[in-house]
Amino acid sequence: MTIVLDASITMAWCFEDEASTETDAVLQRLRDEPAAVPALWPLEVANMLVVAQRRERMTEAQAARFVDLLRRLPIHVDHGTVDIGSLVLSGRRHDLTAYDAWYLLLAERLGAPLATLDQSLAAAARDAGVELVIDPA
Repeated sequence: MTIVLDASITMAWCFEDEASTETDAVLQRLRDEPAAVPALWPLEVANMLVVAQRRERMTEAQAARFVDLLRRLPIHVDHGTVDIGSLVLSGRRHDLTAYDAWYLLLAERLGAPLATLDQSLAAAARDAGVELVIDPA
């Protein structure tokens, strides 16, 4: 079964102080299952890597190794169209940013569980009846 990953889970794999047994289990799950992410995910991940290097939290070489890892994982970037009205409605209904609403809408459309460490997004997923891989509550 496909799972939907958000950037918070992804970046937990990058930084030891953000990793946990739960986030490691999601990474291990990708050995047998594919993941889907919305088209904004590469931008979010790239921005976090740029900022981490700027703040000297990681080196250029470490960022390159992490990008290589991500490229080898079965992560499908979903380029399906997303209706701006649906993003606004979901964001307003669940008190989410449009970015987080996109993850929720993708999970709903695919009927897939959502992997997130974001408590607001997890609460919205619970409210929408979307299964959570990890419940950060």
